[in-house]
Amino acid sequence: MNDNEKEEAANLKEEFEWVLREEVHAILHQLHTVLVECAHRFPVPLYGNEGQKQDKFILTSQPEQLKCILTLTGDSITHADISFKVLRQMHLMCRTSINQDGPWKLQQIQDAANHLQQAIGYIDNVDKHYVFRSSEEVLHIIQCLIGSLQRARTALVLPKKKAIDELMKSRNMKALSPNLPEDLAISFYIQSHKLIFVAYQLSSVHGTMRIDSCQADCAVPWLSDVLFMLTAALHMCQQLKDKLCVFSQYKDFTVGSRSASTVFN
Repeated sequence: MNDNEKEEAANLKEEFEWVLREEVHAILHQLHTVLVECAHRFPVPLYGNEGQKQDKFILTSQPEQLKCILTLTGDSITHADISFKVLRQMHLMCRTSINQDGPWKLQQIQDAANHLQQAIGYIDNVDKHYVFRSSEEVLHIIQCLIGSLQRARTALVLPKKKAIDELMKSRNMKALSPNLPEDLAISFYIQSHKLIFVAYQLSSVHGTMRIDSCQADCAVPWLSDVLFMLTAALHMCQQLKDKLCVFSQYKDFTVGSRSASTVFN
């Protein structure tokens, strides 16, 4: 290695040590601020947020085939007046309701909140005075953060839709008042920044089961904020990961020797 190469290597190592000593903690602090703000947008108790926020929404389809006026309290629909026209019998209107005695729980909201809480916990467990010894230590934390944040985002963006027979047997369906006929079902779920309501009708056509559906949706403002902040946090994690991956190519770039597992209390 000539003098120029030695100088370049020394400069790189100095920058690497500065990143571990200063920049990583600064970025973790920024991430913590974003994620706590994200937590405070959730309508459920989460990281100092009392939750139980209540919103009212009206969901309709055009033409007025379906209408639902509902109240969303926390992660559950606590009241809803539902009416929809039975498919292929458009003159027939079906009505039912959800009340506080049998709320319709939107599990996606609580799942996303749990993953966000886990992500914040990873940062909380890093002492602000801790001196990182290697890029692997930081990458371990960042990978854990990315995993939790991706799961939180996926819970809201990609709903796990139930099979129609599972939906019909669900606790939510049985809590409707009055109960729907056996060939009808409804479903509520979150997809991205929207709350979606779907009505299903089952029928047999030449011995084959047929499922017809109609749906309505509405925008939920706090979901847009949450998804924006989750995406921003993931971008910050990826930027730091990319920078550290450059340094990790240099195997001798370490400050002492301490395993990644010791970062967590």
